[in-house]
Amino acid sequence: MNDVIIIGGSFAGLAAALQLGRARRKVIVLDTGLPRNRFAGHSHGLLGHDHKPPLDILAEARQQLARYPTIRLVHARADSVAGAIDQFSVTTGDGQGLEARRLILSYGVADQMPDIPGFADNWGASIVPCPYCDGFEVAGQHWGLVWSGPQSHNYVRLYHDWTDRLTVFADGHDIAPDIRADLERRAIPVVEGRVTGIARHGDHHATVKLDAGPDVAVDMLFAHPRNKPSASLHESLGLATVNTPFGIALQVDERRETSMPGIYAAGDLANPLMASVTAAIAQGATAGISAQQSMLV
Repeated sequence: MNDVIIIGGSFAGLAAALQLGRARRKVIVLDTGLPRNRFAGHSHGLLGHDHKPPLDILAEARQQLARYPTIRLVHARADSVAGAIDQFSVTTGDGQGLEARRLILSYGVADQMPDIPGFADNWGASIVPCPYCDGFEVAGQHWGLVWSGPQSHNYVRLYHDWTDRLTVFADGHDIAPDIRADLERRAIPVVEGRVTGIARHGDHHATVKLDAGPDVAVDMLFAHPRNKPSASLHESLGLATVNTPFGIALQVDERRETSMPGIYAAGDLANPLMASVTAAIAQGATAGISAQQSMLV
């Protein structure tokens, strides 16, 4: 029997596998090869790997894991999970049955693109969600923010560290009077109407098309579409979740253990605050160490 099966082999899953492999624990990592940030040309803010393509970082990580004989990387989807602590079973998409004492869920989330022409095509290029990931490269330029709800007000304040040129696109949202007053005080224009299309120009520049009024050009457009877990295994297991403004996340404790003993979670799937490669790696390492220590005799 395996010690741990890790479902999801992006940054969190591979970080967990590294810790477990170094402890000589028998680990299988199941991965579909579709990380959330595959649309990004570069990953930023990751110490030692700043400004590298994320797929290149993951490829290098997999090569490094090859030196650990107890780690097995498998390109497969986990179709179902059952059992309890010390006797979990996983069935893959090709019908293979696997068993393990512990599980780590790190299959991430998928962004739900709005039905706006050009939005999905430009995601990760001229449309991005995170200033920590992409803000430095466009600092001091004209940013746009597609309003998604009251939580967007926090982004207005956050972006000020990178730029003082910001345009808000209401996109049909009813922005509260007190928030509108604050935007006016900050000299941030609000463009009414719904966004009907996005056209990209060059590496970043985007033109926002509206159902009323002229098009508006920005150097970078920030948006925060809702997301959902990339798989439904947590639902079949009945794991507790927490609601966030953009979707649900798995509930975990300080050791990254979920509401079911023996199952741990890391990465965007269990991070309700902010998606980050650095955070995913830290959480994955914690999950791996916690799973290993839970098996000590």
